Amino acid sequence: MLYPIAIERGDKQTAHGIIIPDIAGCFSAADNYDDIFENAIEAIAGHLECLAEEGLDIPLPSSVENYIDDPDYQGMTWAVVDIDVSRYLGATEKVNVTLPSRLIHLIDAKVASNKERYKSRSSYLAGLAEKDLILS
Repeated sequence: MLYPIAIERGDKQTAHGIIIPDIAGCFSAADNYDDIFENAIEAIAGHLECLAEEGLDIPLPSSVENYIDDPDYQGMTWAVVDIDVSRYLGATEKVNVTLPSRLIHLIDAKVASNKERYKSRSSYLAGLAEKDLILS
């Protein structure tokens, strides 16, 4: 999932500020601009892990468009960081799904053509469901 981050540029005396507006209370800082993305990912992962441990919902990312004109973020630079939230969504459950055979063959061909990205039929279908649920 692509979470937007707002970056407030620092200077020689002040670290660069990092705010993740889709996750309440999630922020970080970086002394070096090159560390912003790594620090943002670490902050998001820590927050999501705490939420999952407490049994709370994982906030879904929204678009930068939702914040870009917000006066609270005036003058900030925007970026997105990719976070794999699957480990925070709970334990896996086996389900029985009925699909047309042609569709199953197409799915299997897609998975086979890119084993690095799609590790299994289940991970492919879960990825599609996450995308649809996030965008809806």
